[in-house]
Amino acid sequence: MSRRWIQNPNRCSDEYFDGIEDFIEFARRQNPGATRIRCPCRKCNNTLWETIENVGFHLVRNGMIETYSIWNLHGEQLDHASSSNATRMDSVEPIVDHNDQVMDIIEDVFPFASTNISNEREDDVPTPIDSAEFEQYEKLLKNANQELYPGCESFSVLTAIVELMHGKIKYRMSNLCFDYFLGVFKRMLPTDNCLPKDHKQAKKVLNGLGLGYEKIHACKNNCMLFYKEHETLDTCLICNESRFKMTSQNRTTKIPQKVMRYLPLKPRLQRLYMSTHTATDMRWHKEKRVDDDVMRHPADGEAWKEFDRTFPEFAADPRNVRLGLATDGFNPYGVLNQHHSTWPIFVFPYNLPPWKCMKKNT
Repeated sequence: MSRRWIQNPNRCSDEYFDGIEDFIEFARRQNPGATRIRCPCRKCNNTLWETIENVGFHLVRNGMIETYSIWNLHGEQLDHASSSNATRMDSVEPIVDHNDQVMDIIEDVFPFASTNISNEREDDVPTPIDSAEFEQYEKLLKNANQELYPGCESFSVLTAIVELMHGKIKYRMSNLCFDYFLGVFKRMLPTDNCLPKDHKQAKKVLNGLGLGYEKIHACKNNCMLFYKEHETLDTCLICNESRFKMTSQNRTTKIPQKVMRYLPLKPRLQRLYMSTHTATDMRWHKEKRVDDDVMRHPADGEAWKEFDRTFPEFAADPRNVRLGLATDGFNPYGVLNQHHSTWPIFVFPYNLPPWKCMKKNT
């Protein structure tokens, strides 16, 4: 059975889907009755166990490890020759250096700063950089180069924080839970370690990476936002409701009646093109999508094609961003507060491949 499909970059092709089906069938046959198997996708790297259904989804979304052509971890029997061949193949599996990945992130966020530093001996005139922005860059660079503790070669301070925060989000840890384990890790490490003591300090270190959010005060009755030209007002222009809660006169800070958290869209779209890892994906819908009349992505739909015919100039440049917008209300407090309702608004780019812009139904 040919396994060339593993090297196929087009994970929407029939060859790739057929290959995944062959692998799933092989895994079921070799592991009868098993509900979970090792996941050979590039993200799980045969170290995590998933349900067979999830493994198939991971392989579509993340791709299979390109060197995993002998499925010995899923029951394939090897003779001595093929075993030695598998050893050679495993030995060339690329080793991911998390410190290098973090440095790549910093260079993506501050491309002009890193370019200026690398070209500081050349005769070219350096690109002007905002002083506050460069200060943030220097702080991140310092944490990226600082060892987690003296003699630690595996993790810098910034790498450790990024890894821990990634785990917090991936496994939906609360801030209290994260603070507890961060404290445990800090006590486990040598006493002169530089690990932050809690979630608040960790967030301060990552603030320089940008993509934060703005807090905008809102009227208690949802009449208006105290934003831009209305930022200095203390009462609503519509209902005259006070912007702030009634508190003790001795209190130095004012507490707003209602706050809206706004995640600016423009810098997030810019970041997608600043990063070398996502800039190519943003053109996937035009350059790598297989047009075979099979509905796998919004770009295969008639609405997308009609839009392209209506606005040919926009459609001519694959870098132009196609956004989808959705909102829905929910009550995070359940039956405890019947009067509360939250309406988050989500905006997502459909330029990306389906395994990055859509989620499989569960």
